[in-house]
Amino acid sequence: MPDQTAKGEPTPAEHARTILAGATSLTVTTPAHCIELLGLHTADDTGNLVLEDPPGDHLTHELRLTASDGLPAVVELTDIAPVPVRDRVRARLALGGRLTPYGKTGRLVFRTTHAALATAAEGTTHLDGAEFTAALPDPLTACEAELLMLLDATRDQTVASLARLAPPGLPRADDTVHALRLDRYGLVLRLEHTDRTHHDVRLPFPEPARTRQEAVEHVGVLSVRASTRGTRHGGR
Repeated sequence: MPDQTAKGEPTPAEHARTILAGATSLTVTTPAHCIELLGLHTADDTGNLVLEDPPGDHLTHELRLTASDGLPAVVELTDIAPVPVRDRVRARLALGGRLTPYGKTGRLVFRTTHAALATAAEGTTHLDGAEFTAALPDPLTACEAELLMLLDATRDQTVASLARLAPPGLPRADDTVHALRLDRYGLVLRLEHTDRTHHDVRLPFPEPARTRQEAVEHVGVLSVRASTRGTRHGGR
């Protein structure tokens, strides 16, 4: 389980909205169909989804046969780490709600009535529709993957050094260290042990980052702090 070292981190609702904002694919399940959508959705500021119906118009046809209050549906999304850690699934998100026509555009709109966020650390957290729609995605969503991959490219130097900021006893000798997640509150490292277990450790930023540049600067502050810690059993 993650070591809760940060005073601040995203709420479950913010985490869920961040997953939705960053997703490029999702699965829509209705009473009659289960359809994978790749690059065929957009999310608005309240978390509503506008969906393009794939060739065949299966969702549109099913919607025409339902009651006027819309077609019940479940939207599922998987948050995958952009770097090659052992278990790349960071979270799973399921949204329950209804599909209705999106005006006369031929598209569909999905409005969330409830959500379930599942992570290895916290288990499943249930959210009502109001809580989900009121939350905002993390401001670093658009640049998180890029920054994590840049850190991973210098993993043996930068990321291994940052592991010195982990709690006492970590990292262990011969650990492999990756930058797993980045949000406005800080950076999460994954310390992979040789016995196939791992620890996820949050390194808090000095203050929340609002932009990509601020995130880069905060990681730099952490790196300087790590360099003054001396050498532990350094990870790889």
